[in-house]
Amino acid sequence: MGTGLTLPSHLAANTQENRDQIINHDLLKRNVHGTGAQACNRQGLIPPQVSQIYDELFIIHQKLQRESSAQQEYALQLQKRERCLTEQEALFFQHEGALAKIRGVEEEVHTKIAAIKEQHEAEVKQLTEALREITKENRRLKSSFDSLKEVNDSLRKQLCDVTELNKKLEDQARRVQARLENLQRKYEFSMVRKSNVLCQVVKGSKPVKQEKVMATSKTTTLPLNSQVYELLAYLMDWVSDQHLCKIKTQEEREDSHKSMVTQSSKNSCTQEKCMKVLPIATEQLQWMPYVNPKLHVPVIKFIYWSIRQLDTDMQHATMRSTMRRLGEDIFKGIVSKGNPHSSSEQSTESKSKSAAFFKSFCMPLRFLSTLIVLKTVRQGSLQPFLEACSNESFFRTCSVLLQSSKLDIAVLEKLSVILQKLSRIKRNKKMFKLFGLHQIFRELRRTIDPGHTFLCINLNSILLNLEFLRSSSLSPSLSTSDSH
Repeated sequence: MGTGLTLPSHLAANTQENRDQIINHDLLKRNVHGTGAQACNRQGLIPPQVSQIYDELFIIHQKLQRESSAQQEYALQLQKRERCLTEQEALFFQHEGALAKIRGVEEEVHTKIAAIKEQHEAEVKQLTEALREITKENRRLKSSFDSLKEVNDSLRKQLCDVTELNKKLEDQARRVQARLENLQRKYEFSMVRKSNVLCQVVKGSKPVKQEKVMATSKTTTLPLNSQVYELLAYLMDWVSDQHLCKIKTQEEREDSHKSMVTQSSKNSCTQEKCMKVLPIATEQLQWMPYVNPKLHVPVIKFIYWSIRQLDTDMQHATMRSTMRRLGEDIFKGIVSKGNPHSSSEQSTESKSKSAAFFKSFCMPLRFLSTLIVLKTVRQGSLQPFLEACSNESFFRTCSVLLQSSKLDIAVLEKLSVILQKLSRIKRNKKMFKLFGLHQIFRELRRTIDPGHTFLCINLNSILLNLEFLRSSSLSPSLSTSDSH
């Protein structure tokens, strides 16, 4: 049995040796007594009571032996445990030394950590102050940037307004300049006519002698060369056919990327020249009554193709007064009293002459005049023009043109615009039926290339206005009945 107390190792060893010696001595004695008792018992010398005692002692002896063995085993266990405790004690002493060392290192680590923490706090504080300063600077820069942006937006808006105002003023200046040039030419023309009238009055009041002197002086002046007008007419016809009317076809044939710069420069040059020539050509219409009517077609053709070169809103704006006067002269015609190149006697005796363009009996001249009027007359003043076209002669001419196989698609588009607007007038429906135009339009609608959207829209609109086509049969892209 364990006592629960731990003795020192040298005391425990001595106690165990003494105990072993006592146990061995007792065992020896018991063995000796046992053997003697057994021998005496064999000889019958020992009484039964003593023998019984000896037997009991022997049993006790065996029990003691067993207990001794158990004590020995327990002693061995105690030795083992002692050794374990000794080893644990040595290990504990080692751990204690290591812990002492660790405590020293821990204190040093804590000291270094405290120093590092203080340094970190100082750096964080410094960086916080720097960040606060940078934030303030960023806010100041952002405020300055917002102010500059507002000023920039204001200046940009002012620049846009000034640019737009400048463009308007430039357009107005160009219009005023063109108007001034037209007024100057008109003034010069009126001064020439006034001077001729004054010359007629003065010459009529002079005596006969002065008339003879003037007659002799007139014979010395050069006669009017009428071939100059023919030459100019041929030149205009040549320029119209070879240059003005073929620019767009040349653009389609040429490579768009390679010749884009050169072609645009040629177009701008041509347009600039046309803008210079048109006012002069418009003034020359006043002299057309005194020119051979056969020469009117080249002049009108030249004017038409020159206008075609100016098919932009900006160019029309700069030539607005010229275009308006040109359209009025072409539509109303020119009526002049007396030839300014003739003498006073001839001028007084000559009758008033006129040149009709839109109302001419020459169909090519009338057709060209119609196209010019469409190009120059505004939408508000278009109704008189449509009223003038609402006659059998015009519809007969249109029927002949539409049946021609050489009709240009551009001319067909322009003609479809006129006929579309004429189809809105109810009394013109009988004209369309009379000359079979509705059948021609049906055939054109069936055979025309769908790529010509503008022409298809006008054809559908004409047939719809004439009630030869239902609105439900139109495609969504061509269902509009109004064209520009």
